[in-house]
Amino acid sequence: MKRAASTPGRCILLVMDSVGIGAAPDAGRYGDDGADTLGHIVAATPTLKLANLARLGLGEAANEARGQALPHGIGQTAETAAWAHALPQGAPKGSTGGHWEIAGVPVERDWGYFGEDPDAPYPSALLETLVAEAGLPGLITVGRASGTAVIAEHGAAHCDTGRPIVYTSADSVLQIAAHERHFGLERLYGVCEIARRLCDDHRIARVIARPFAGAIAADFQRTDNRRDFAIPPSAPTLLDALCDRGIRVTTFGKIGDLFAHRGIDTQYPATGLNAVFDNLEGALAGGHGSGLFFANFCDFDSKYGHRRDVAGYADELARFDRRLGTFIHELSPADLLIVTADHGNDPTAPGSDHTRETVPVLLRGPGVVPGSHGRRASFCDIGATAAAFFGLTGLRGQPID
Repeated sequence: MKRAASTPGRCILLVMDSVGIGAAPDAGRYGDDGADTLGHIVAATPTLKLANLARLGLGEAANEARGQALPHGIGQTAETAAWAHALPQGAPKGSTGGHWEIAGVPVERDWGYFGEDPDAPYPSALLETLVAEAGLPGLITVGRASGTAVIAEHGAAHCDTGRPIVYTSADSVLQIAAHERHFGLERLYGVCEIARRLCDDHRIARVIARPFAGAIAADFQRTDNRRDFAIPPSAPTLLDALCDRGIRVTTFGKIGDLFAHRGIDTQYPATGLNAVFDNLEGALAGGHGSGLFFANFCDFDSKYGHRRDVAGYADELARFDRRLGTFIHELSPADLLIVTADHGNDPTAPGSDHTRETVPVLLRGPGVVPGSHGRRASFCDIGATAAAFFGLTGLRGQPID
């Protein structure tokens, strides 16, 4: 991948959170044999067409990753499309590890996890210290559970007592839920900042603030003011390298949270699909100029993958595809567009965990050679491609050229 021009140019990197395209070779080690997020959604939704993603090569990338054609065609690939599929190299299969690997820092050793012992899901010393340092009246502790079920069951007790709800999942997370009005949003963020520090020794990837609203239990709903407090990257990332060279980094959605807000000039934290696209289009049209525009679309994962909602996931793919079509028309021929994912979350799989899958890598822009670029050994090749566009070398991975 050659730099587009003498000026830094613009690279737009879009992550479709959890849109995997078939089980990785080591999926069996994770209990994920046969996982195939896109393939199973397409099989269950024969009418699903993703014309704009297909034109970029999504169908071809999936066919190559799976070793067989998708059950139903999702649309025609354009002659100018360039595609590949990338294998996860790092140990975890969640968003933090996936994004770090995209940015050139695979996580070699797996995270720590809470909730493995249902009778004692968290270290007692951690909970006691959190209560003391945050000045809390106590905690409502739950093990591995669905966040929507947690607030339905324990939200009223939280509002009555002022005790935040602590829960986890199969991911490396500590999640803290509290009512925006009764407890306070900024207070919740403060509690999570303390919890983040306490979780570092346990190698927990993320502490997640889960605010909710509503007058009564039947009306409780999580709001869009979620915040992720991630463990800082263990080494300099693509974002750090760009900032060190004076190349602007602008992030959208939860990217800032996943990188502990490091190596970033401007952040747009809204996470909904339309809000992310709106902010992205506004930044590109505004005064941000050149640099990396790095966006995450998390609703695939959080709203549909974890909840095993196949129909909802298919609808979200269709919505993304429509917005992508409009978005592409607003790009300059000098812009490099990369569309990828960070892991899988097959909504037909048992449980509610992420799935160990390959991810698509779709490319459009200057210097891109149309056709297949095959199987890539690591997500690091994605970040290396973006780095090469800006004339940077030395990052882990091989640029796609």
